[in-house]
Amino acid sequence: MNISSTPAVQSATAATQSGSPDAVNVLVLRKALDTQASAAADLIQSLPQVPPALATSGSLGTQLNTYA
Repeated sequence: MNISSTPAVQSATAATQSGSPDAVNVLVLRKALDTQASAAADLIQSLPQVPPALATSGSLGTQLNTYA
């Protein structure tokens, strides 16, 4: 997940580089974004790793036609 193109990240980066007096706000924003990214990664990791069930009978998904 690439969040570098979001407006919030761009404004936080610009504020940090320009020496804005709102440095505390920028740090809080960065901390919130890091926490959110960590929570999203934890949720993705918690999903069960179940292999997809393949078709074993019928005409749909059991035959492969190839041409050379």
